[in-house]
Amino acid sequence: MPVESGNSAAARQVKQKRKSHSLSIRRTNSTEQDRPGMQRDMLEGQDSKLPMALRSNLLDLFGQIEREFENLYIENLELRREIESLNERLAGEGQTVDGGDLSKGALKTKASHSTSQLSQKLKTTYKASTSKIVSSFKATTSRAVCQLVKEYVGHRDGIWDLAVTRVQPLVLGTASADHCSMLWSIETGKCLLKYAGHAGSVNSIKFHPTEQMALTASGDQTAHIWRYMVQLPLPQPPADISASLDDDVDFSDKDEADGEADGPNECPTIRVATTTLKSHQGVVIAADWLVGGKQVVTASWDRAANLYDVETSELVHTLTGHDQELTHCCTHPTQRLVVTSSRDTTFRLWDFRDPSIHSVNVFQGHTDTVTSAVFTVGDNVVSGSDDRTVKVWDLKNMRSPIATIRTDSAVNRISVSANQRIIALPHDNRQVRLFDMNGVRLARLPRSNRQGHRRMVCCSAWNEENQVCNLFTCGFDRQAIGWNINIPALLQEK
Repeated sequence: MPVESGNSAAARQVKQKRKSHSLSIRRTNSTEQDRPGMQRDMLEGQDSKLPMALRSNLLDLFGQIEREFENLYIENLELRREIESLNERLAGEGQTVDGGDLSKGALKTKASHSTSQLSQKLKTTYKASTSKIVSSFKATTSRAVCQLVKEYVGHRDGIWDLAVTRVQPLVLGTASADHCSMLWSIETGKCLLKYAGHAGSVNSIKFHPTEQMALTASGDQTAHIWRYMVQLPLPQPPADISASLDDDVDFSDKDEADGEADGPNECPTIRVATTTLKSHQGVVIAADWLVGGKQVVTASWDRAANLYDVETSELVHTLTGHDQELTHCCTHPTQRLVVTSSRDTTFRLWDFRDPSIHSVNVFQGHTDTVTSAVFTVGDNVVSGSDDRTVKVWDLKNMRSPIATIRTDSAVNRISVSANQRIIALPHDNRQVRLFDMNGVRLARLPRSNRQGHRRMVCCSAWNEENQVCNLFTCGFDRQAIGWNINIPALLQEK
């Protein structure tokens, strides 16, 4: 008689063990106490790289989930039995509602209500079971109050940029692809002045820090400096903007041009610049005044930024180093510092505080076009990018950002409030979101069929001198909007 080898005996034992496990799985009358042991037996017969303790813990968790759904299933059955019992009782009494069978009317409503309760209970259970996982992603419950105050409509093409004057009278300036720049009354929304000296799209507008002068950059490869004088109209009672807008708004080019024909043409027009800066070989995408207003910096698609003397219009420095087209430039409010952003995924810090040394620092951290980089009152720079992130940097440490904000859409020209240090993010998806310097989301500006932007939002600008209208946004829907942003004090402390 042949003797069975040790290997074949062991294989037979394993096979019998798996067979017994399979039979135990099919058993339907097993009690709740038998399940943990049975599941652990199953684990012993399976190949896995997970430690046994971890696998056992996972089984316990799945068992709890299974028991929870079993309880909900039992409650559902009881509710169904109650509905059927009520249906039979009311049908026996012959009651009707509005001439119809109660089982088709009120009873159906009660069944729907019961189902709704069960659905709500399932949602509540799910949220409670996952609260520990998502707790770190929760936004603060205290929200900023954002209210639309005024709309500024009159341009015939998209608005790329906007700014508020730094001296009295306070007016809003817009730069548009329709080759014009306009000055608006903040309170009434009326156009006060139009500048039509450019031969191309006006891509940027900035106001002199102490005088009534504006600096505009254009696709005609020039930057213009022009003086303005405006007289504010008498304030009018605020109109209900939401009531004046229809749900179905047609934004075709023909309708908009016809509707705007009488408005902006009535305001005075300037057609000749005081100073023209002509050294670029490509589109001038942005320009800004250096502190003091005696020099300006321009950024161009020719991959260079130029520093000019305002009085003589002479080119002082050409700032080169970017590998691709520039997208924006910004100056520090109190120091001779400039940041330029580019499509090469970087932005650069240029230091002009020492006339003999012009140091350059390169900030790398984005993976797509850096659409803008702006200074804050402190020693920080905030950069936004097409990679759907906004990063906060410390000027003393350019190796890595101190905060990163991740969004769901490309970010355009951002702005930071000087007093409250709040970042306003305009997006390609028509949204505008507010964050603090730590990356905590504060609010999203309301947007619906009746209010807000209907196309890409291009730029944002803060105006903390006016408490009624302290944030402005503009977009490719040819309008600028003034908002009132009220941040709770408790939220600012956080």
